[in-house]
Amino acid sequence: MTITAAAPPTRGGPADLALGLVTGAVIGGSLTAFISGCVVGEVSLIVLGLALPSAYGLVFFLATSPRRAREAAVVPRTALALIESLEAVGGEASDVPVRFELSVAPDDAPAFRVEIRQDVNLVELADYRPHGIVVVEYPPDRPWKTRIVRRPTPDWEERAAGARVDSAPGPAMRSDSPEGCAAGFLTLIGLLLGVTAVLVLFHADLFDRDEGTGGASPRPSASSSSTTTVTSATGTVTLGPGRSMLDPGQLRRAVESLTRDADKRRALTLVVQERLLTVVFSPGGTSGFDPRSLPYDRVPALVDKAGTGVDSPRGWQLTADGVTGRLTLRIVVTGDGGAGSLEADAHGKVLRRSGS
Repeated sequence: MTITAAAPPTRGGPADLALGLVTGAVIGGSLTAFISGCVVGEVSLIVLGLALPSAYGLVFFLATSPRRAREAAVVPRTALALIESLEAVGGEASDVPVRFELSVAPDDAPAFRVEIRQDVNLVELADYRPHGIVVVEYPPDRPWKTRIVRRPTPDWEERAAGARVDSAPGPAMRSDSPEGCAAGFLTLIGLLLGVTAVLVLFHADLFDRDEGTGGASPRPSASSSSTTTVTSATGTVTLGPGRSMLDPGQLRRAVESLTRDADKRRALTLVVQERLLTVVFSPGGTSGFDPRSLPYDRVPALVDKAGTGVDSPRGWQLTADGVTGRLTLRIVVTGDGGAGSLEADAHGKVLRRSGS
């Protein structure tokens, strides 16, 4: 009888490499999203970190269901096998992983040699020895998945007791054939791509967040181009280049960024320049004025009116003073060779004006 050896499936094909790449991307992306979401308190990132691997696992399960159903429908064959060699490869528990090299001799098919790894109980380890005969089962279409039957039927146990099996020629098929470095490398690349994708897509949530800490530490305001500093006595807002406190809604937002942590915080003095707001808070919190009560919508017009007649205006300053109990706004506009000023009440009504 001619003896032939079956061949295990080729690993590292395009499908396996693509699967490794996608798996690495899912692992890297989900871990990065979950950890980043926990650090910055972003719920959407936490949900993404949990949902991504779940969705991937579901898709993988559904995609491989037909193949697993076909494999489960194959009836395994039972045969006798000769133990060519065996070696315990580690483990200190009751079950020890053992590497077996077997010559399998089916009744109605060519013999073949296979190398498998199977856990064996310490108590039963002495029952397996080189050149001993064992009963095995294997799928006819996947002989590299051969497994030793620990409790064979009486008929097969009787056959194994008096059988003689010749060695099959090599090389031996391996049930745990290494996949090579290409698959591992692509999995690593996929992991890095997943991490990069999350950091790029959620850059704004991770790096441009409001990190206000109170006290005297600077904190970014609602705009990434401004800096807010608050202490128990003062508060300042500095705008970045190209910004102005006269921009629509800018002065109101700046004042609210200094008072949002204390609804009833009052001010003694408020000074506004082109890109700088400074507020001196009332120590007791009872005297002074509410800085949010300023006539914000009137400020740009008041600055224009104060600068009427001033040659080449170069700067302006608004001072709101409530020390005497009555809020007064004083605006000074400076220019080449002169200055203009005016005084207004709490509603923005001009009380007096002087020019250069």
